Amino acid sequence: MWVPPLIGLTLTLLLTPYIAEVMKSAGIVGRDVHKLDQREVPEMGGVALIVGIGVAGAFIDGLPPWVLTVFLLFGFVGVVDDITTLRQSHKVLLSLLASLPLLGIESSPTVALPGVTLNLSVLYPLFAVLFVTGSANLVNMLAGFNGLEVGTAGIGLLFLSAITDGPTRVLSLTAGISALVFLMWNRYPARIFPGDTGTLSLGALIGLVGILGKVEFYAALLLLPHFLDFTMKAIGVRFGVRKHGRTTVLEDGTLRAPPYPSLLGTIMKRIRVTEPQLVAIVWLVEILIGLIVLALHLLP
Repeated sequence: MWVPPLIGLTLTLLLTPYIAEVMKSAGIVGRDVHKLDQREVPEMGGVALIVGIGVAGAFIDGLPPWVLTVFLLFGFVGVVDDITTLRQSHKVLLSLLASLPLLGIESSPTVALPGVTLNLSVLYPLFAVLFVTGSANLVNMLAGFNGLEVGTAGIGLLFLSAITDGPTRVLSLTAGISALVFLMWNRYPARIFPGDTGTLSLGALIGLVGILGKVEFYAALLLLPHFLDFTMKAIGVRFGVRKHGRTTVLEDGTLRAPPYPSLLGTIMKRIRVTEPQLVAIVWLVEILIGLIVLALHLLP
């Protein structure tokens, strides 16, 4: 059980600083807009996660091939997005295409909810496609602060490893550990960004673990902060957040909320926080949701 997590840990540990240097030398950098000096930081660090988790996944006994196929396809979509800056609609369309291998999976068509089980019958493969597409894009959208995306995804994957078994547990444990290793360079002050390469692939993996381990409800629950942020933006500005302005950094390092509704903006309006404090609050919320997931899972 521990061989794939050790492979993922080792490869991510070795590749992340290397990828950072390669991207910096190639001029593939992004501005850290929530710093007063708006320093340049190497982008596309998610390549290290894709390689680390992808190689480790090949050593997981009993892991269906469609899992790594879809994971790598989402990594490819992320690379394309990081290079070309896709429109959100195009990103979703490519995500749907990356999820299409799920139409051919052989899995129980049921979705277990607390106290009730839904049988989706022939609609389950379509549900799987939409579920993984949604999880990938939700993680991708709750972003923009050092360590936020990778930290929440890593926490979620570790909690999923605690409620699953077999190859699903090994996969989620491998990915969760790899994400936390990457966080050593991505946490405040970030020395590398995951890019959409990392956020889309990690988000897709949460959905894939949910489908593979038949814990769809719990995977969705762990994405609750992401869904709340998505809903607030959808209702408030229909996702046109850039034209409304950004979060601004004050001279004392605290953050001023952006002029549009969002989960992170709501926190900033209620509590005077710096960037690492804001991220820590969201991590704490994710951990609390994870504990609720554990409690619900243990109920008879």
